[in-house]
Amino acid sequence: MSPYYEILRRAAGASCDGREARAVALLVLEEAFGVARVDVYADKVRHFSEEERRRLHNISLRLAAGEPVQYVLGRADFCGLRLRVTPATLIPRPETEELVAWAVAECGGARRVLDAGTGSGCIAVALARALPKAEVEAWDVSDEALAVAARNAADCGVGVHCERVDLLAPPAAGPLFDVIVSNPPYVRLSERAAMEPRVLDHEPATALFVPDADPLCFYRALGALARRRLSPGGRLFVEVNAALGQQTAQCLAAAGLDGVELRRDAFGRDRMVRGVQPPAEAARRA
Repeated sequence: MSPYYEILRRAAGASCDGREARAVALLVLEEAFGVARVDVYADKVRHFSEEERRRLHNISLRLAAGEPVQYVLGRADFCGLRLRVTPATLIPRPETEELVAWAVAECGGARRVLDAGTGSGCIAVALARALPKAEVEAWDVSDEALAVAARNAADCGVGVHCERVDLLAPPAAGPLFDVIVSNPPYVRLSERAAMEPRVLDHEPATALFVPDADPLCFYRALGALARRRLSPGGRLFVEVNAALGQQTAQCLAAAGLDGVELRRDAFGRDRMVRGVQPPAEAARRA
């Protein structure tokens, strides 16, 4: 292998295992320097300029310090999209792609969609692409995150209306949505010790953690929001803490949603819950 690959491999290896380090190194070489993976495997000689050598060195230092490669590159893949990410936004995860797929499968005819707590905008942008006839709105309490979400929507050529909203105090009145999707904070503070330093040291804590005394605070707020702002038969889809799947499902049922279903992700963990607005809401609002 080229010495450049070895430099990156060792740097990445400071914070992850050998297989992951290799994947990180190949990704950086391809994304940041245009070195095709097939050329790395063939050990083709690549002559780096002085500027590229400096960049390579700086990237290696950041990786060695444990910074996630997505932040180093400023990009992450999600649902076939290449999205911008910054330390103001969480890095999109594969299980969130499963949440989006569930929402799209059940709500193909949706006209108004809300991504509550959008972060990078990954859910909103993916839904806007999959449901081109829908009006998609994205809420977040962070102005920095909203700026990233808006840029991602523009880059991907989809329309998403971004608005600054605190999920714990959302507007009670407004147009109804057919679908609300959310990946809110759900990691209990007591679970910090089991988390990787790359997450703790670099991803935004406000998008991750909830107090141990009230770990379902965002789900109560989302359940109440759904009851007020979902159209009759509309659906709420949420990503959940795998250790609190049953409790989260019970929380949404207690809010008055019908058809509450807890689903497992590809790894067999309780990770998604769906609730349905009762049709009787139509009569109550009339």
